[in-house]
Amino acid sequence: MITWPFFADQFFNEKFIVNVIKTGIRVGVEEPVFFGHEENAGVKVKSDEIKRVIEKLMDGEEEGNERRKRAKELGEMAKRAVEEEGSSYLNMSLFIENVMAEHTNSGGLDQEK
Repeated sequence: MITWPFFADQFFNEKFIVNVIKTGIRVGVEEPVFFGHEENAGVKVKSDEIKRVIEKLMDGEEEGNERRKRAKELGEMAKRAVEEEGSSYLNMSLFIENVMAEHTNSGGLDQEK
């Protein structure tokens, strides 16, 4: 994954992807764009930098292979999480049960609290 943060939490997401789970490469954006001022931003990344990052991402070297291996492992973990009995499946089931219980205990949508 090539990261190209623009504003808000995207810079934190970039750090997570590049430095923590190590599945991405920075394209080199350093400064955020302020919401509502996108037209004043100008070019933040040059085409030669984009080319360099794409080549690095697609290379068959050890670093690229490790990045792809981690991405595949994370994908498998995500699949297991949403399968029946997976952590995300169970958490969503508990959330739905909680909402239904609250709805039942409050007498439904028509009743004021």
